[in-house]
Amino acid sequence: MEKIKIQYLNDEMERLRYIDGKSDWIDLRAAEDVEMKAGEFRLIPLGVAMQLPRGYEAHIVPRSSTFKNFGIIQTNHMGIIDESYCGPNDWFFMPAYALRDTVIRKNDRICQFRIQKHQPEIIFEEVDRLDGEDRGGIGSTGIK
Repeated sequence: MEKIKIQYLNDEMERLRYIDGKSDWIDLRAAEDVEMKAGEFRLIPLGVAMQLPRGYEAHIVPRSSTFKNFGIIQTNHMGIIDESYCGPNDWFFMPAYALRDTVIRKNDRICQFRIQKHQPEIIFEEVDRLDGEDRGGIGSTGIK
């Protein structure tokens, strides 16, 4: 089992944990109350900094209910934090864009993360034509 050193912004931040064994993604929470107007961009502090194990990176994405509950989207759609972002001031943030006026309260769950090993080194081999079975291109599986 890998260990991750974690620093919390303050004692008011709920501690990270798996939620009810439902997923191996871990929720991240707003570190402060945030009010946003439609069309506003904001880096929402998540109240944690981590020292990831060597060879790992964190993938941060919105929770499935984030847009419904708060009307925000994560502007980079998925944030990547590698193990070099590990100093005492390297806090996690969610870059958010509001599509409606919204209020997010401290400790509201707004995004989630998981850690993954870095991609192995790969070599690209150029060919004139791929020989796999043709699926028919993008959108070829239909809607039902």
